[in-house]
Amino acid sequence: MAKTSSTPSRRRAPAMDPDKRRAMIVTAALPLVIEYGASVTTAKIARAAGIGEGTIFRAFSDKDALLAACMAEALRSDDTVAHLASISLDQPLADRLTEAAEVMRGHMARIGAVTGALAAAGRLERPARPQPKEGDSLPDREAGLAAPRAALAALFDPDQEALRLSPDRLADAFQLLLLSAGRPGAPAPLTDQELVELFLYGALTRPPAAR
Repeated sequence: MAKTSSTPSRRRAPAMDPDKRRAMIVTAALPLVIEYGASVTTAKIARAAGIGEGTIFRAFSDKDALLAACMAEALRSDDTVAHLASISLDQPLADRLTEAAEVMRGHMARIGAVTGALAAAGRLERPARPQPKEGDSLPDREAGLAAPRAALAALFDPDQEALRLSPDRLADAFQLLLLSAGRPGAPAPLTDQELVELFLYGALTRPPAAR
């Protein structure tokens, strides 16, 4: 009688869609890029992603293309916009903006971490050679700011009658304030609540006395 093995035969996992594979690799690479900068090895990234190193080079033309994809992913605002859109409009405007400030500053912190890591190694420039695959090029900065700005404008809409300016102009100014407050080397960074109170009510606790 033939002896049968008690160990079930291993089945090969179904092939992953190329775009999903690239996204999976970038997700694994991002925290390593922040930690090690451009010196992170593709072997380390492969281990973090649970794949062979060769899989990386089937998904990306070279390491520069992978680093460019990591920068592009850091600049993507999809998750940020989704979080802004989920903020309840039933809250007072100050609470809405405080929540929005936390979301936006988290997004900018991630951009700053990846940018700083790559800039320190002189690897921040757009890859020029070889030409990266579709999806590797860095997105336009203004385009990356437009969607969050529109989501911020929606947070002002319920209070239009009480606003000094249009929601679009206020969203632009609020976004600019957040960008300025998060610049490197800013002394004693303001809290989210302080930023919102300064934006909504100004620097004075009460109107100045008439002369």
